[in-house]
Amino acid sequence: MSDGFCLAHLTDPHLTRPFPDHWRQLANKRLLGFLSWHLRRRHEHRPEVLAALTADLRRRRPDHTVVTGDLTQLGLPGECEQAAAWLEELGTPENVSVIPGNHDRYVAENWSVTLEKWRPYFHLAPGQPFPFVHPCGPLALIGLDSAPPSPPLRATGTLGKHQCRRLGELLERNSDRCRVVLLHHPPHREAVATRKRLTDSDRLVRLLARHGCGLVLHGHSHRWQLHWLDGPRTPIPVIGVPSASARGKRRGYRARYHLYHFRRRSPDWEVTVEIRGLEPDTGRFRLEGEWRVTVAG
Repeated sequence: MSDGFCLAHLTDPHLTRPFPDHWRQLANKRLLGFLSWHLRRRHEHRPEVLAALTADLRRRRPDHTVVTGDLTQLGLPGECEQAAAWLEELGTPENVSVIPGNHDRYVAENWSVTLEKWRPYFHLAPGQPFPFVHPCGPLALIGLDSAPPSPPLRATGTLGKHQCRRLGELLERNSDRCRVVLLHHPPHREAVATRKRLTDSDRLVRLLARHGCGLVLHGHSHRWQLHWLDGPRTPIPVIGVPSASARGKRRGYRARYHLYHFRRRSPDWEVTVEIRGLEPDTGRFRLEGEWRVTVAG
């Protein structure tokens, strides 16, 4: 394993334009989402902001990039095709990992015409359920699906017993690497409103306290967040970043992404977090700060 490794984290790009192939595709919860996009969200989530972020990301040349969900607005088949094309531009499955968000699974839909298009970036064999594990240099990326379709006016997430059981197994099997857990919904209850929470967060928190990991990275809240969970030996940082396409009309919601620089400091890992954010005056991304943390892995 190499001593140094750079992981990029971006989330919630909402990069697609949600025009249905037929009006019947909006005859459900998607109608409310379409109206929200048309009246409000399309003015906040801007393609030029996401383009500036990806250009800055290419210049930084991380070893691997993770996207923690919400590539689409309504999870329409056409949107999933748009997102698949964007992923191909971002990189190959060898250097990009993705997990779904609640907007990507807005309603119950045939997987074969939606998220199947992203399957290489899920690192899953055909028919294999989440979670995935992707060995990546000194890291083990473990991706969860926290976003089964939820009822209208709700954006809750759920992992379920099967995923949590498999997560425990994968954490144990990969304890020789720095384990980075990826999910869309934040695992701490106070991060978002009740209608947006991870419903079985307590189960996940107990599991991580028992098995440990290096970092937990999430999206969903559209703002920068840092929280700490108990681990078996040292606290676990839980980090969320704002939407990768947000103009940031509201304070604290302007687009950012993080670069995590990992170095082995046996038996632990030293992680330097580089914060890169949108500069409104120039439309470019710049360094906003750095901080350093030691994690158990």
